[in-house]
Amino acid sequence: MITEFAPAKVNLGLAVLGRRGDGYHEIESLMATLDLGDRLTFEPRPAGVTLTVRLAEPGWPELTAGPDNLVHRAAVVYLEAASRALGGPVGGVRIELEKRLPIAAGLGGGSSDAAATLRGLARLYPAGLDLHALAARLGADAPFLVLGGVALARGVGEVLEPLALPPVPLVLANPGLAVPAGEAYAGLTGRFGLPLDLGGIVSALERRELPPYRNDLEPPVLERFPLVGEVKAALSAAGLYGVLMSGSGSTVFGLARDGEGAREAAGGLARDHPGWWVRVARVGSGVGGNGPVVS
Repeated sequence: MITEFAPAKVNLGLAVLGRRGDGYHEIESLMATLDLGDRLTFEPRPAGVTLTVRLAEPGWPELTAGPDNLVHRAAVVYLEAASRALGGPVGGVRIELEKRLPIAAGLGGGSSDAAATLRGLARLYPAGLDLHALAARLGADAPFLVLGGVALARGVGEVLEPLALPPVPLVLANPGLAVPAGEAYAGLTGRFGLPLDLGGIVSALERRELPPYRNDLEPPVLERFPLVGEVKAALSAAGLYGVLMSGSGSTVFGLARDGEGAREAAGGLARDHPGWWVRVARVGSGVGGNGPVVS
């Protein structure tokens, strides 16, 4: 049996630069994986793909385990490509997904699960495949999440420039609201931004200062989902800085000066908002672990 960790990601700035002729949006984003996420296990079987999903939180909406699930799709993509590369069927797989991240939350959970599936199957059935190219078929975040760590993503997310950041503690909060990415992008209605101040963002993060970042998807999401604005206000009131929505939402994160400050802020948020999903994490890591549970 093989186990893979599927880390969450945050967007330390997300600029939507325009809409391409193929309908996708041109973006620029500083992405970072975290030290919490989902877990997947893989076991070989003679043929086919079987997926089981276990939800870590009671009351979360059920997640399909069929062909529409990104994990299932990623497994099919890998097994078909491996069979072609090796000149014959390579076998099948039984996958168990332990879902610890909220769904449609702006944390890249589904894409990270798909990326972990590619990595797991590459260990189970080695075939020398280009996992980055396979991941690009599964979603905009998937190529970065095959790589992990910290990277500047351009294009639709597939052009990656790895970067280095020191570990930075932060607090994540999700109010239990799912925001489909398509709705967030549809709300832009031509309101496109300029490129990020990458140097300024990296320098501020290194010095634990307020980063000059923004998320161009945040204004349309706040217009349609005012609850996200309430989460932002709560994180700021808890003493966190650089409070920003991640991805297309609805998860919001705030930076802390140190780990103790992050834990104190998270504890207060969890007490004041018992229905929210609240976690402490670190950027600049993204390997192993699952982060402290504080809610």
